[in-house]
Amino acid sequence: MDVLVDRCAALDVHKQQVTACVRRWAVQGRRRESETRTFSTMLASLRELRQWLVAERVTVVAMEATGVYWKPVWYELEDAGVFELKLVNPQHVKAVTGRKTDVRDAGWLAKLVEADLVDDSFVPPRAIRELRDVTRYRRRIAEERGRELQRLQKLLEDAQVKLDSVVSDINGVSARLILTALCDGERDPDVLAEMAKKRLRVKIPQLREAVPGRFSEHHAILVGELLAHIDYLAAIEQRLDTRVDQLIGPFSTARDLLVTIPGVQKRTAEIVIAEIGVDMNRFPSPEHLASWAGLCPGNNESAGKHRSGKTRKGDPWLQSALVEAAWSASRTNNTSMQARFWRIAKQRGKEKALIAVAHHLLVVTWWMLHEHVPYNEMGSDYLARRTDPQKRQRQLVRQLERLGLKVTIAPAAA
Repeated sequence: MDVLVDRCAALDVHKQQVTACVRRWAVQGRRRESETRTFSTMLASLRELRQWLVAERVTVVAMEATGVYWKPVWYELEDAGVFELKLVNPQHVKAVTGRKTDVRDAGWLAKLVEADLVDDSFVPPRAIRELRDVTRYRRRIAEERGRELQRLQKLLEDAQVKLDSVVSDINGVSARLILTALCDGERDPDVLAEMAKKRLRVKIPQLREAVPGRFSEHHAILVGELLAHIDYLAAIEQRLDTRVDQLIGPFSTARDLLVTIPGVQKRTAEIVIAEIGVDMNRFPSPEHLASWAGLCPGNNESAGKHRSGKTRKGDPWLQSALVEAAWSASRTNNTSMQARFWRIAKQRGKEKALIAVAHHLLVVTWWMLHEHVPYNEMGSDYLARRTDPQKRQRQLVRQLERLGLKVTIAPAAA
């Protein structure tokens, strides 16, 4: 293999140790030589690794993405500011055959690096990484709060309290007042029903039938704990919202651009920025970004046969956010997103239409962040404007003729 990188290094990273291999030209003769050392993953040892790589005048350092163990090593080398770091997908670097050791793995990866045969994965800058950590944890907290609300609903069903059949939000103001009163020992249906607020007061007769059911002291203890946990999770989520607002500050312009897209709310825009950043030069084209995110059809062809074209695995956090935005966009009237969704849904079903709209949202996001422009709504009739009227007329005539009808076309009266 041709040598394209003069001095490079490859790291085989594990939980407790790092095996580093440096490739360079030998002092005598035109041949390549390797030097391998093993370091601990403790901070002091990682600093020794960094000093050794700097002393060897290494310019490119590659490592495999092994769980979360690569992150401390990456951060320590990133602080040096003198290396081009590459995070490599282990599936793209096949190990050599025969006896497998950490030394051989590091040496093989180093040979691939010196020949520039490895593609690095996307690792966002520090500011985006911090935003990503907070948005992901916030998402987990919101999901856990939703699960607790489901547990609360199941427990109320067990107690024959049909509150969720009357109120729209079991965690709303009126519902919380009623549940708190039940936990405090109140069992009079008239008193409980009178706790309804605002528009719910028109349902007071239904509330009298819905409560108190068979609510006992046993249910009161469990409901109290669930309500306390829900409030605790809501407080965490609120604090994380504040932290996200602080971290998103340098990227607020990009967020304000993204919220102009139908279906994309503030939280969704924050997640998108946290996952892909704001510098679209990292992705050569919107197609590259869609492929990285796992929101484009797969390509599996061999011997002229086409096999499954399902989407590949990508960023699950980005995928879920864009699919939710696609659902919202499909319900936004008089938009091209809605027209696109229903056009595909009629032919291939709603699930595939959702993925197609999510893919389109990501492509639009790439162009907006790349060109720094807001969203330009094309309208729900954009397909009709793109279609040749004569061609569309011929298609409709052929469809009617297949039904055994004779078609005569005449211009409409003025």
